[in-house]
Amino acid sequence: MTVAELAERIERSWDEPDRLDAAAVEEAIALLDRGEVRVAEPDGNGWRVNDWAKKAVLLYFRVRALETTEVGPFEYHDRLPLKRGYEANGVRVVPPATARYGAYISPDVVLMPSYVNIGAWIGPGTMVDTWATVGSCAQIGAGVHLSGGVGIGGVLEPVQASPVIVEDGAFVGSRCIVVEGVRVGARAVLGAGLILTGNTPVIDVTGSEPVEHRGEVPTGAIVVPGSRPRDFPAGSYGLPAGLIIGQRSEATESKVQLNEMLRAYGSSVGS
Repeated sequence: MTVAELAERIERSWDEPDRLDAAAVEEAIALLDRGEVRVAEPDGNGWRVNDWAKKAVLLYFRVRALETTEVGPFEYHDRLPLKRGYEANGVRVVPPATARYGAYISPDVVLMPSYVNIGAWIGPGTMVDTWATVGSCAQIGAGVHLSGGVGIGGVLEPVQASPVIVEDGAFVGSRCIVVEGVRVGARAVLGAGLILTGNTPVIDVTGSEPVEHRGEVPTGAIVVPGSRPRDFPAGSYGLPAGLIIGQRSEATESKVQLNEMLRAYGSSVGS
């Protein structure tokens, strides 16, 4: 069965729920788990969302029944199984890191105690540090560092919505939160504690006039938490914003050098 044929069967199951094709759903999730299909993928002009794959994830919750799983002293009771086969795939997993079946984790990824949800895709050589979470269908590139406590949001509905995308080589500082389909460009650096939603302004303040972005962080941008004033009936208050303070370069490649630059603006990458 080709991917196109599988997608057609998933779409039919979505449109006609009384005729749920469980075999097709299982096959789609297996392809996601092996990385042979992605919920979103680069298409040369940006990113394309494969709606049918996201529908398969949603349908999988209907296919599966609640089961009890015991892992050493831990007991889980859930509809979805845990991911397996880390050794064969060359993935380092530090207890009690958890990933759900249906997430693809590339060779040379390191999972510190963290969580990866179904439909996510993580590229080779990426570090998912302690207590970081990678939400449903999030796409994390190669050589990315998700620092401790980072929250990468998930998205399943609406099915056409783009997931959070963190492109190759990006560095996401401690306790950052990235949600609502924000795209973090390749080699970008997010300072610790930055919160980005689809509506958070990301403002380049390096020139004589501010340049505003929403829903994305440009390639190679170094961004720190900031705010900008907004007037309300009760007074003027600062709303969160990201401030682009520079571009990543050979002079700012190491973590020590990045921290030195960020701390000049009251931030850091954290650990």
